[in-house]
This record gives sequence, structure tokens and C-alpha cells, in this order.
Amino acid sequence: MKNYFDLKGQVAVVTGCSTGLGVQMAKALANQGANIVVVARRQNLIEQVAAEITAEFGVETLPVVCDITSTEAVENMVDAALAKFGRIDIVINNAGTGGVINAEDMPDATFMNEVNIDLFGTFKVARAVAKKAMIPAKYGRIINIASMYGLVGNKVAPTCSYHAAKGGVVNLTRALASEWGKYGITVNSICPGYFYSPLTRETLDSDFFQQNAKTMIPEERYGNEGELDSAAIFLASPASSYVTGVQLPVDGGYTCM
Repeated sequence: MKNYFDLKGQVAVVTGCSTGLGVQMAKALANQGANIVVVARRQNLIEQVAAEITAEFGVETLPVVCDITSTEAVENMVDAALAKFGRIDIVINNAGTGGVINAEDMPDATFMNEVNIDLFGTFKVARAVAKKAMIPAKYGRIINIASMYGLVGNKVAPTCSYHAAKGGVVNLTRALASEWGKYGITVNSICPGYFYSPLTRETLDSDFFQQNAKTMIPEERYGNEGELDSAAIFLASPASSYVTGVQLPVDGGYTCM
């Protein structure tokens, strides 16, 4: 029997891997056998996550502190991963931020910070991994975590800087897929909708957001833990070898209306 999604022996770098969706996706890849480079800014959290993954799945892990807005830190992170494992097969560009401010009141610094982290940071990680690991190996899977708000606008929360940055991630994905396909590298993005997490549960369970779900989402609910995992596993696996440059919404149908 063939396991189409076997990642045994492969190495995955996951940014924003201290809490929430980043940790969930890292564990999903570890469940398929991938060794995980746990990347985020807080040392104590990434060490804890790395220990959890090793204990639960028996794979090797490497926690690396990295601020993805720093080119030097990104280069050092990739070097550390290669020094330990000798390869990087998969990247999940999950690190990001988000602020809610009316467009007419948004300061320049807030807009630029969003773009610097969500868009430029994503590019910096992809560039370093492609140049140092994937292009030489003639193989790679890059998965950029964009957002359904990279595809559409919204009337729920004023977040134009987030929309702009994630929209940039969507088209950056297409551009990198076009350039790097000849090297055996696929570049795709996942566009999640709202997902429950410890930080969002209270908000999403509010009367306003529950009504919004019934009005705006065909499935009439928000995403639960684990419902992003299968998309990440598919796009990270050898089985997705002829899939590149796509945007995969995992949003309960929000963007189909």
C-alpha cells in the first residue's frame, strides 16, 4: 500500500511556530515523519514546542530563534538548519501579524510593519531557503500562509494593511512558482479563514461573529483545530508535484460567495 503523504526523513522549516496554527501544522508534518525546524522569536516557547513534537512523534527537531524581518537572522536560521540536517525540503511561511485600524486613521508605520513582516518576511525566508537548499537539491515545497483576506475585502474588521500584505503574498506565490518551477520547487499558498484558537475563541463565539458566520460562511461556522492540517500535508508532500502557484482557501466557503 502506498502512503502518498509520507514525509519520513524530510526536513520542514515552520515559521511562526510558537503558538496556534503554526504549531498545529508543524505537528501535522511531524505526524507524517518530517523532522521540524521550529522557528519563532520567543526562545522559551519554541523550545517547549520542539520538545513536545519530539516526545509525541519521535522525529528530530531544532528550535531556532529568528525575527523574519531581519535578513541576517533568516540567513543564520537557514544555515543552522542545514548544519544540523543537511537539507530543507519544506517551508511553511506562517509568521505574521495583524492590526485593526480604520484605513483613514492608519499610521504609515503600522502599514509598513504589516508589509515588512507578512510580505517581505515571507520573501526573505523563501529566498534564503531556495538559494541555499532547494535550488541546489532541485526539490522543494514552499507553502506561504496568506489569508482569505488576501483574496477579498471585508466589512467586519478594518484591516487594509493586512489585506494588502496578504494579497502581496498571494501574487508573490505565483511569481516564485513561475521562477522556481524549473528547479523542482513548488510554491503554493493556503488562504485560511477564521480559525478557533485560545486567542480568538472569545471573539468568534460572540453574538456578532456567530451571526457573521451564519451570514457570510456557507458552512455557517469557523474553522476548528486540525482543519488546516490536511491542506498543509498535501502541499508539503511529493504527491503535490504538479500543483504550483495555487491559492487554496480553507475558509468554509467564505470566498466562494
